[in-house]
Amino acid sequence: MNASWTRLLRSAYRREPITSFVVTVGVVDAAIGSIGASGSLLAFGLGTAGVAIALRWWQIYRSATEQPAPAAEYYLPPQSSRPQLPLLNNVSKKNPPY
Repeated sequence: MNASWTRLLRSAYRREPITSFVVTVGVVDAAIGSIGASGSLLAFGLGTAGVAIALRWWQIYRSATEQPAPAAEYYLPPQSSRPQLPLLNNVSKKNPPY
C-alpha cells in the first residue's frame, strides 16, 4: 500500500506539479485545522484543495472537447528550387573510374 501511494504521488507531481502542490497545501492546511480544532483553517484547506481539483478537472474537460486538428509540418518544399542534374550517358568503357 505504501509503495503504491508513493508511486501515485510521484506520477501526479510529474504530470501536474503546480496543481499537485496546491492540492497538497490545501490538504495539509485541512489536516492542521482539524487537529488544532481551527475551523477556519480546515475550511480554507478544504476550499483550496477543492478549487485546485475543480480547476484541473475543468482544464482536462476543456482540452478533451476542444482538440484542434494537428497542423501538417513540411520540412522540405514539395519541389526543389534547383534544376535537375543531367544524366551521365557517355561513360567510357576503356577507362573505368577506379
